[in-house]
Amino acid sequence: MFDGVARRYDVTNTVLSFGQDRLWRRETRRALAPRPGERVLDLAAGTAVSTEELGSSGAWCLACDFSLGMLRAGRHRAVPRVAGDALRLPFADGAFDAVTISFGLRNTADPDRALAELARVTRPGGRLVVCEFSRPTWAPWRTVYLEYLMRALPAVARRVASSPDAYVYLAESIRAWPAQAELAGRVAAAGWRQVAWRDLSGGIVALHRAVRA
Repeated sequence: MFDGVARRYDVTNTVLSFGQDRLWRRETRRALAPRPGERVLDLAAGTAVSTEELGSSGAWCLACDFSLGMLRAGRHRAVPRVAGDALRLPFADGAFDAVTISFGLRNTADPDRALAELARVTRPGGRLVVCEFSRPTWAPWRTVYLEYLMRALPAVARRVASSPDAYVYLAESIRAWPAQAELAGRVAAAGWRQVAWRDLSGGIVALHRAVRA
């Protein structure tokens, strides 16, 4: 499915998010706080636009994704890229100082196992940031958002996306995803401590932060 949307993925995300995707990438970098000399894994990196943002910190940042089509679509970006399965990451234990996954955790076959794999490849004391769609906390805003998600988003996607049907799945997967507190509990259960989150865009997106135990 992601191979099918790769060609216009970046522009589609910008249109559908009304440009908020740039803010979300910037805030993810700030939350992870990568430093020069650190090794950072950007899992489910897609076209590596998020990896490029992380790399602006001076850290060595690696883009990893299951979709070869997405990785190829980002080959113009000057970042290292590798194909990999989030449930069996091709890295040694403790290989990274910090890890992040943006809008990809809910697309894995087993999010809890993916969180545990991220913990495995992170050194003790290393950092995690999960940037993922979440649940607006203010009821009127949540109603407006869900209306857009289930009705307007697929209609807009038909005009701009290279594979519009994929965005029907996108809307359904977002609606079914757990709220902030439940996801925080799952992060903790996977071997992370000091789990906290911060809402962006009124809770449309949440940044979950944690430290490797």
